[in-house]
Amino acid sequence: MTDAELNKQESHADSHDVKLTPFTIFRYTYSVILLIFSIVLVIALMFTGNTKLAADASPWAALIVCILAVVWLSMIEGQQASLVGLPPVDPDLYKDTHPVTYLNAATAFLGDNLDRYLMGRQFMVLLVVFIINLCGAPTDANADVLNMPQWLKTIFLDVGLGMIIFTCQLGQLTTQVNASHCMLDFINNYFALFTLYVAMTIEFSGIMHCSYLIQNILSFASGKPIQSNEEPRTGLKFVFFWGRVLMSLAILGFSLAVIISALFDGKTMMAVKYPNVSNGASIFLFFFLCCIVGMLEGMQIAFFAVAKLPASERGTSYFGKKTCDLLFKGNGQNLPGFMIGRQLTVVASFFIVASITSMN
Repeated sequence: MTDAELNKQESHADSHDVKLTPFTIFRYTYSVILLIFSIVLVIALMFTGNTKLAADASPWAALIVCILAVVWLSMIEGQQASLVGLPPVDPDLYKDTHPVTYLNAATAFLGDNLDRYLMGRQFMVLLVVFIINLCGAPTDANADVLNMPQWLKTIFLDVGLGMIIFTCQLGQLTTQVNASHCMLDFINNYFALFTLYVAMTIEFSGIMHCSYLIQNILSFASGKPIQSNEEPRTGLKFVFFWGRVLMSLAILGFSLAVIISALFDGKTMMAVKYPNVSNGASIFLFFFLCCIVGMLEGMQIAFFAVAKLPASERGTSYFGKKTCDLLFKGNGQNLPGFMIGRQLTVVASFFIVASITSMN
């Protein structure tokens, strides 16, 4: 290899390194301080009985369940980064060195199993985040915790910054970053394989099959066929699939009826935590935040897919090209920056929706 090629490789590697400027060091430092403070704050809320599970059961129960939920959330989030990034890699390259990763890949990449995993995984993320919310979110934003002044309570308890930082940093962003760089190592364990099977079992149950109905409607409206690695459903498979779609629609309709009825009657945690917010505003926030989360989740998958394409193959849409230019300009730091901001926004939305929908 020539000196010019070596210099080019070194320059390319350096362009992806984070330069430790004083401003960067400052951001790293205050981020760590905020995380430590958030952990202490959440534990203090539990042991003063200011979370729902701590008040209904015990502080120790809340702490143990919260730790288990955060650990499982970290696997769910990290596993997604690994499984989404591994399809282009030949499984025979890691069959012997990472045998459990090979089992994960052989299951996830069979037919349309990756799509099934992603759907079941989304349900698991919501479920686990709601459990963390029950364990660590304050029931009273004015609770006397750590002798905090009122302005600090407003930021960390009322707005919920403490729980957002706690959940994002410990359960999501850290493992996503590590898994994206160590895809093979991260899922080379049976905990990851168990999580994969749980996600696929949730999808098989049909709880969220109404999403497939929306997929088919959009496919019909756009005139673009749904790409699949499996044969078209016929006979009993066809009946079983659409039967689960109808069941999912019934569950969704019933759930919406319960939530809207509870909101109008003031029987959710929204009435406790934010009594000044009207019932109508709560309903608007519920649907608005669901739309925001749906858009951000779709953008994440789209950006992961586009990142693998050369600039010439990213389409001709004006706004699509502008978005890609913004994401991938320079050394590509805007893409991970978006992912971090997206994750914080999604988790904040989840906690607000949890307050809107949880019964008091």
